[in-house]
Amino acid sequence: MSTRVTSLTLSGIDQLPTHARRCVFWEMDPGAVRGARDFCDPEFEKEAWLSMVMLQWGSCAQLATVDDKPAGCAFYAPPNMVPRAQLFPTSPVSADAILLTSMRIEPYADDLDLGSQLIRAVVDDLVRRNVRALEAFGIRATDDAEQNSGVPTATAALDCSPLECMIPADFLEDMGFEVVAPHPRFPRLRLELNRDHGWKEEVEAALDRLIEAASITIAELDGSRTPVGAR
Repeated sequence: MSTRVTSLTLSGIDQLPTHARRCVFWEMDPGAVRGARDFCDPEFEKEAWLSMVMLQWGSCAQLATVDDKPAGCAFYAPPNMVPRAQLFPTSPVSADAILLTSMRIEPYADDLDLGSQLIRAVVDDLVRRNVRALEAFGIRATDDAEQNSGVPTATAALDCSPLECMIPADFLEDMGFEVVAPHPRFPRLRLELNRDHGWKEEVEAALDRLIEAASITIAELDGSRTPVGAR
């Protein structure tokens, strides 16, 4: 079984799982969605949003496949490109952060730990783009019926709702996110990319190794030279 996680491209939008391709929970203003319920084509609106963000900012999603079959995805973008990002009691997202909006895993891939792989892929992409932090609005259960500490799966209803389209706060905390704006229902969490994932330390360690290797080479060259007076 071959698992891959790759950045979503414009030509790959049709590879998204069904719910992710139609979900506009984050991408459209809730008022506009209600007002145009009978006229709105969610799949068209989602593709339009993805195209806009990709053209203006770059890739904004990671797609997981298992044996070339769509298995999960994660979406992220600058908060000013995400209409719903301003509407939470714990808004706004920090000025130096990118917003992780949603993640979904297909039911057949539930046991493959794709959630952590998708988070790692998002982090790796943002580190390469010199982003300082990743934030997300998590959701906490209000009763036993809502208890879920994992990534939402496609077995859920296709209708968009907070439970369907938000990431459980417990899962985010398991991935290293920390609560920066507490709330009993919608906490905002943050992952410091230069601290929790040690990318600066890794670069500095690599530079130290290069300097050490260069010093050894110079020392060896100096040692191999025959002093003039010894000839």
